[in-house]
Amino acid sequence: MKLHELRDNPGAAKRKTRIGRGPGSGKGKMGGRGIKGQKSRSGVAINGYEGGQMPLYQRLPKRGFNKPNRKEFAVVNLGLIQKFVDAGKLDASAAITEDALVASGLVRRKLDGVRILAKGEVTAAVNLEVTGASKAAVEAVEKAGGSLKVTSASAAE
Repeated sequence: MKLHELRDNPGAAKRKTRIGRGPGSGKGKMGGRGIKGQKSRSGVAINGYEGGQMPLYQRLPKRGFNKPNRKEFAVVNLGLIQKFVDAGKLDASAAITEDALVASGLVRRKLDGVRILAKGEVTAAVNLEVTGASKAAVEAVEKAGGSLKVTSASAAE
């Protein structure tokens, strides 16, 4: 094989449709934009615009409330913790803290703390110290012979 014999796989590179290049192209003259009107012109961005009528998203009532100071936790499932223990990225014999989870790469950043959820199986006896955990997660860890200590959220700040 020589350099000049290199070819892409058939069908790998699709050619760009050249619009407005004569009737033979199938996209000539108006180029698929129809006749006249705002959308046939260039430079048009009209998402949600209803021709001056009050748009739907403004007519509908606003409901609810977003708490400005709500806590946002990094969520970790028990199955993932077990996977990391099996892979040797987490040491099950020592206490697993939030910092250990971040260092192992299981959690990217702590945010307002780490919360453990019960998805997946845990077989190793792990000692976890985290900001939050679901009741099912606490039960699952204790059933496997470990402990799950929940520290207060204010201490994590």
